[in-house]
Amino acid sequence: MKIHEINAKMEALKSAFDQYREIPLSQRTRFMHDTGERLLKNKDRLIQIAMKETHLPAERLLGELKRTAFQLTSYADACKNGYWMDIRIQKPAEENKPVIKKMNVPLGPVLIFGAGNFPFAYSTAGGDTACALAAGCSVMVKAHPQHAATSDAVAGIIEEAVKENNMPSHLFMHVHANDLSLVEKLVKHPVIKAVGFTGSYKAGKQIFDWGNTREQPIPVFAEMGSTNPVFILPGKMKESAEPYAQTVSDSILTDAGQFCTKPGILVIQKNTDANIFLKTLQDKMSQATPVAMLNVGIYENYEYKKGLSTEQENVKTISTNKHNRQPLMGTPQLTLIDAKDFIANNVLKQEVFGPYCIIVCCRDINEMKQVASSLEGQLTCTLAATVQEAGQQKELIKILQSICGRFIFNGVPTGVQVCPAMQHGGPFPATTSSLFTSVGPDGIKRFTRPLAFQNVAEELLPDALKETNPLQLWRYTDDRFTR
Repeated sequence: MKIHEINAKMEALKSAFDQYREIPLSQRTRFMHDTGERLLKNKDRLIQIAMKETHLPAERLLGELKRTAFQLTSYADACKNGYWMDIRIQKPAEENKPVIKKMNVPLGPVLIFGAGNFPFAYSTAGGDTACALAAGCSVMVKAHPQHAATSDAVAGIIEEAVKENNMPSHLFMHVHANDLSLVEKLVKHPVIKAVGFTGSYKAGKQIFDWGNTREQPIPVFAEMGSTNPVFILPGKMKESAEPYAQTVSDSILTDAGQFCTKPGILVIQKNTDANIFLKTLQDKMSQATPVAMLNVGIYENYEYKKGLSTEQENVKTISTNKHNRQPLMGTPQLTLIDAKDFIANNVLKQEVFGPYCIIVCCRDINEMKQVASSLEGQLTCTLAATVQEAGQQKELIKILQSICGRFIFNGVPTGVQVCPAMQHGGPFPATTSSLFTSVGPDGIKRFTRPLAFQNVAEELLPDALKETNPLQLWRYTDDRFTR
């Protein structure tokens, strides 16, 4: 894409939005279902392309593609049933009071950045795109340069679905823009009304700043990573030190730890049971076969961040991987540090994207609470404990819940289910808005805004707000849900 092309593309995107927002929900739903079905019909071709660009195995890519299709179809269903509209109707209890009705309406054209670590589920046809389309917005996707061919192939399928379903031309646009000045112009263009991003803190914060320094600031929904701390209490260690270590190590190592929800910090109290946990974890990390990371940039960043962490004062490396190092192979590494040294060193609280984890050793529960209080916003926080001891640690639980979007009990943070109850987000710097989720149908609401209608004549109201409820949507009317 060239700078001189921007205005024309943006005008086309705006025109598509003006048409698409008026299209009945049923047609919007059919279009999104068809897009998901087309992706699965082309799965073999798409997976072959993605394997060449990402080093990810076919099985992982197939699972991700199925997730992508499910996001499209489930968000389409949420679109049709009005889930995202949050319709509110208040009829006057007294004379001379107005009738007020409120619903969410689409924001406008949305700019989506493809993610580097998920070529399907968080990229061209990923969750952000599905949410924006369900909300009634037109979409421009900036392809991720490290899987550009995959992005092109997926974009072609979406464009086919747009045409076959008689959607507005240019409803979906796909561009390659790797020059920072060009990317800045896209974010700052007045046609764009919101941005979706998944990636590093550095890139996400820059895009967020661009969005907020516009003449008319816009929301930038940036997911920027997390260390996803896991706090393991003594009772849990005594009960299942070895099996839980196996579970945690799998969560760290899967796909070379290239997940924003990978556990990067483990917080424990040192005792005999903890030694069993550490020994199991050390063995797993040492024996794990390294796998190729997604691309050179991610590999180099992993090596740099891993080196930076291990070079910090009083950090001890406690696992040495036994396999020969190969190009682009992310070597797993486990380190250990005392709580007081960890609390004093902010470098150790930064995400290391890859199969690396640091263990923080505490003397007692009070020191564990101090560690928790020293952490910034997270996507997830996990507490591993017996129910009885967890019941005695309400203060620690409150601290953890205050800094995360998803609180996990006796599990691991990897594996983000696509469902209405999911919250994939968290306080800054995990994301730029802890009010929303990027996974699940609630994510549609990011690309909407509430609009109230006061004393508006019935024939002038949108169908969603009409007295007869022709779309049969769930609505909160006079303090109760009706349909």
